[in-house]
Amino acid sequence: MVTAGDRPLVTVFSLGGTIASTNAQGTAAGVTPRLNAEELLAGVPGLDGFAELEPVAFRRTASGDLAFGDLVALAAEIGARFEAGAAGAVVVQGTDTIEETSFVLDLLVGAPNPVVVTGAMRNPTLAGPDGPANLRAAVRVAASPEARGLGALVVLNDEIHAARFVAKTHTSSPAAFRSAPAGPVGWLVEDRTRIAARTERPSGVPLPPGPVPPVALLTMSLGGDDRLIEQVGALGYAGLVVESFGGGHVPSWTVPALERLAASIPVVLASRTGGGDVLHATYGFPGSERDLIARGLVPAGFLTGPKARVLLSLLLANGAGTDEVRKAFAGI
Repeated sequence: MVTAGDRPLVTVFSLGGTIASTNAQGTAAGVTPRLNAEELLAGVPGLDGFAELEPVAFRRTASGDLAFGDLVALAAEIGARFEAGAAGAVVVQGTDTIEETSFVLDLLVGAPNPVVVTGAMRNPTLAGPDGPANLRAAVRVAASPEARGLGALVVLNDEIHAARFVAKTHTSSPAAFRSAPAGPVGWLVEDRTRIAARTERPSGVPLPPGPVPPVALLTMSLGGDDRLIEQVGALGYAGLVVESFGGGHVPSWTVPALERLAASIPVVLASRTGGGDVLHATYGFPGSERDLIARGLVPAGFLTGPKARVLLSLLLANGAGTDEVRKAFAGI
């Protein structure tokens, strides 16, 4: 571990997002990502009091434009920095996809060193921007021995969330991030990291040797039909995640199409509710969880649709078949 005196080395990767967004020449055309890691760190005084900081301008984009290729490259670079002696890493990005990018890093970075993802809900041009406080908290957690071994973490609003549970639940509130069903694993108080719960990390996934194949995400809705399901295979998707009603239910008339698709590509069954496990053995009607699992669909456990898509995508990128996919989701 590289240190400066007794300060741990923390590498800070900037990817863009609201936290890095400003106006161009003071125009009123809206803010765009412009600030890099060094500029963001310069706006938060006192950080060097508890960590030696290594800024890396990795990307400069809205988080919706990030792709698996970016995140695989980021995971590899984080791993290399850890091998070189960094004690922790902070990833600064837009909040729109934090719940997915943090889970990618949770699966791909196997080292026990803290990986902390943060961002902001209020950009620097607004009154009371939350970016500096979130960045300070993220660096503090990444530098904390208490955070080792917890996997990737998301830190905003002085709360510490495990990547596999956290979700963005509001469009604009600084308290937008929540973890269902577990709640935050910790918080910060007076610049101290407090870990209240230590959860077991899920099994990791190797860095993909090539491109990540496309996986579709389809949400069930009242009166929906099977036309989009029929198109998934025809359009060349390698897998499908279905966000079902409740504990794992779909309209009965979509079942034949799902069964046919599950015979050719992995089809994972998640819930659109945002909290709780997909059921296995409660209901028995056509389109129920028992019926769908018997027809080859893979239950996603507590993973939301977006997180289930992340795991399925990375598994397929490593050559997993349906049986391996089923085993991986059973271990979540």
